Amino acid sequence: MIQAVIFDMDGVLIDSEPMWKEAEKQVFSSVGVEVCDSLSAYTASMTTREVTEFWYSHFPWSGKSLEQIENEVVERVEFLISEKGKPMEGVKEILDLFQNQNLKIGLSTNAPFKLISVVLSKLDIAHYFQAISSSEHETKGKPHPAVYLSTANKLKVDPSKCIAFEDSVTGIIAAKAANIKTIAVPPNLEFTDDKFEISDFKLRRLSDFTLSHLKEIANYT
Repeated sequence: MIQAVIFDMDGVLIDSEPMWKEAEKQVFSSVGVEVCDSLSAYTASMTTREVTEFWYSHFPWSGKSLEQIENEVVERVEFLISEKGKPMEGVKEILDLFQNQNLKIGLSTNAPFKLISVVLSKLDIAHYFQAISSSEHETKGKPHPAVYLSTANKLKVDPSKCIAFEDSVTGIIAAKAANIKTIAVPPNLEFTDDKFEISDFKLRRLSDFTLSHLKEIANYT
């Protein structure tokens, strides 16, 4: 029986991926990094520290520490979210659905902890969540399962009785490693990509989720 649902944040609850790209391009370019799409593709699911280390390894800079640059990126993303952050389609509807089913609701993200409250406040959905976790407070980020295990523990629910909503393969791997059933909600351009077949279920958008899906997942082994 499903007792809880855990959401990833960026790309699942909020359409923030373009903001991360914009912030990273601005900040890293300011210290001489040649930010290009081909390399950026590798960083989409990393923690902010991992992204900073990635670009430093390719284009070492001087004058500012990695921590300073990381903080500048986070502050820029925080500003962009506050200014123009928008929910992904169906966010409040699916949260209402789970709340009405008396399921516990949590969040597990690779994003810095300080951005969680910014996003939940901007979308006016903080009241739905009983537990939140950031990989910033774990020894490793996704695809390691730690951030999912932390949220399940805070919710006091066995991971096997949880569902995770993810938009990335890295996140799906993390949730599955925690023994959590996964629902992939891939970016539109990647929906047909075979890499998402590792997920238990796949949806085009959160608003496609129904109670019949919940029953099917509960019986899925």
